[in-house]
Amino acid sequence: MVANADAIDLGLLPRHIIGFVTSGYSPDAFFSVGFSHHSEILAKEKSLDGRLFYIAKCAAEFWTVDTLKSYLRSDLYVKTGAMPSNFLQVLPDTAQANRAIRAFREEYFLDFINIEDEIDPDERVFEQSLISNIKQFILSFGNKFCFMGNQYRVVVDEKEYFIDLLFFNRELHCLVAVELKRGEFKPSQLGQLFFYLSALDEYVKQEDENPSIGIILCKEASRNTVEFAVRDYTKPMGVATYRTRNEMPEEWQKALPDADEMMKLLENSADSEEMEAGE
Repeated sequence: MVANADAIDLGLLPRHIIGFVTSGYSPDAFFSVGFSHHSEILAKEKSLDGRLFYIAKCAAEFWTVDTLKSYLRSDLYVKTGAMPSNFLQVLPDTAQANRAIRAFREEYFLDFINIEDEIDPDERVFEQSLISNIKQFILSFGNKFCFMGNQYRVVVDEKEYFIDLLFFNRELHCLVAVELKRGEFKPSQLGQLFFYLSALDEYVKQEDENPSIGIILCKEASRNTVEFAVRDYTKPMGVATYRTRNEMPEEWQKALPDADEMMKLLENSADSEEMEAGE
């Protein structure tokens, strides 16, 4: 039985189209998916990223409605669309681990950043671009993230160390440290992140908060390499990649709405989700 169309908020569709295009798909692919498919996805998948994932799968693999229903029941998005991490292995609470998996995705599209010199090895240039657009960055990550600062200072054994970006996630109820890397992921980067998480848990985390989570946000990463690298660490960590606006094909850039219009739409949608969560 198809989900009741009257129960579907069709006002979400513009946001979905924007997200679909900015994720690297054409608008034609979005509209190639039938209304019954969209209805099922809107009714049964709560996250925007998850909905875009299922729409893309329906368009690319020509799923029937029954096939879609089966994958929705098995929560395919959480299993294949999420960021590679060790959350299930190291977080003691399985429910918290699954929430952490849903909170992050494998790739982020940072359309508000346009760095011309892609070979510049200085992460500070990238960091300052993010800080200058921190509101957009938080919306890219999700509206449950609160920004606590960049180059966040922690002291261990009377020596200072600085975390690139530090957030607090209200749903996960934990600190989230983000290390920025302009190049390809290297397993050795996890050692530094592990140290930062240990320091946060020892000196910054409140007693009622969950263990801190660490994310490396880099230009390129092999999923298999990441999963192999993080599996023996005892702190929750993951690796995500990013794309900037100048990396998009020209036809996709032209399909995007005005930046101010997109931000207004995303902010209104985020406010609506906040109100729904509070009811």
